[in-house]
Amino acid sequence: MGLNAILLKAVEAAGMATPKPIQAQAIPAQLAGQDILGIAQTGSGKTAAFALPILQKIITIGDKRKGKTARALVLAPTRELAVQIEETFRTLAKGAHISTALVLGGVSRIAQINKMQAGVDVLIATPGRLTDLVRDNRVDLSETRWLVLDEADRMLDMGFINDVKRIAKGTHRDRQTALFSATMPQEVATLAATLLRNPVRVEVAPQGTTAAEIKQVVHMIPTKQKKQVLSAMLKDETLASVIVFTRTKHGADAVTRVLEKDGYDVAAIHGNKSQNARQRALNGFKDGSVRVLVATDIAARGIDVVGISHVINFDLPDEPESYVHRIGRTGRNGASGSAITLYDPAEESSKLKAVERVTRMRLPMHDSPIDLSSLPARAANSDQRPPRREGGTGAPGKKPHRGQSAGSGKPREARGEKIWSNDGGAPAQKRPFRRNKRKSFGAKAA
Repeated sequence: MGLNAILLKAVEAAGMATPKPIQAQAIPAQLAGQDILGIAQTGSGKTAAFALPILQKIITIGDKRKGKTARALVLAPTRELAVQIEETFRTLAKGAHISTALVLGGVSRIAQINKMQAGVDVLIATPGRLTDLVRDNRVDLSETRWLVLDEADRMLDMGFINDVKRIAKGTHRDRQTALFSATMPQEVATLAATLLRNPVRVEVAPQGTTAAEIKQVVHMIPTKQKKQVLSAMLKDETLASVIVFTRTKHGADAVTRVLEKDGYDVAAIHGNKSQNARQRALNGFKDGSVRVLVATDIAARGIDVVGISHVINFDLPDEPESYVHRIGRTGRNGASGSAITLYDPAEESSKLKAVERVTRMRLPMHDSPIDLSSLPARAANSDQRPPRREGGTGAPGKKPHRGQSAGSGKPREARGEKIWSNDGGAPAQKRPFRRNKRKSFGAKAA
């Protein structure tokens, strides 16, 4: 394919003998200097498809770099995906004098600023933190001649598109650009038309398709029994390496508490966790010390771990496209895998229909794999913290609820006291409603 000997040696060492379809189509076009519009699912090999041409051209240029600059910039929507992309660049650049840097939220700005002082060859970043550092003149993109937008549709979902446009505007005017997306909604198509010049379109799988190697099944289970069913299912040791996807961060923590209580090696990964905690959980999952990883959709496209046997959808996602990305964590590189969805018909019927429209297939439906009548009579919310006491004075040191005075569990109006009301009732006399003033802070970094 025209790659130099250093890269070919690294590719061989990484076990890559034959290019995947997206690599066969995208690499020659980028080596020829053309922009790329790629539509590809996770696990298709697209990271190497843009990394190898960039590395080839940087190696050709040589080592001289300017401070605070990056020759190539890869934007990713999540921290996990950014970390994974940098690992791929480092693997493929083994033996070459290539410097890389990560700029992402949740970790020290100082370390990232120091790393950028001398300039780097390849910068992998999330849009929020990079926008902050560019604004503070800590990163200079004027020398960036290669720009990659990975998972552009996910960046759209997360509200990063305006940041992406500002970042792209700051790069070199003669840059070469590649945009990759699993789906192509109108907003992403418009962004591509703005950023790309006469791009070569590469599409290796129809949008919404799932890998043929993944066995998919849906089990009908009431929401209140899902945690118990999940715990019982995990007694089967063939579920050796499992990602459980929940719809919310609170749900992820609740599931994790139940599985921990039942003795499983489990960790959670979601947006409320620090970057160090998320990386520890991911490392434990990779080395096998963590058997079950409970995650929200923020991690759906950033986890690339070999040998994941099962993906379990504890909840169906709000965005049906996320189903494709979730189950794409298993059945990678030709391996087989299983995707199990726990489905409550009373609450999730519209979400299931949306998933089936996106995937263009009817998912096989089965009853619970566990006899629901055999489950222990554990309360549905036994994993939750105990509720506050009602009535009385409440817990020591706790302030009474609004509309209730400290000496009694009864509302003040029930004892004939006058209170100020904002619910349309007529108070004894009117006083202005005062809104608490809050300080306005900028948006948090990705």
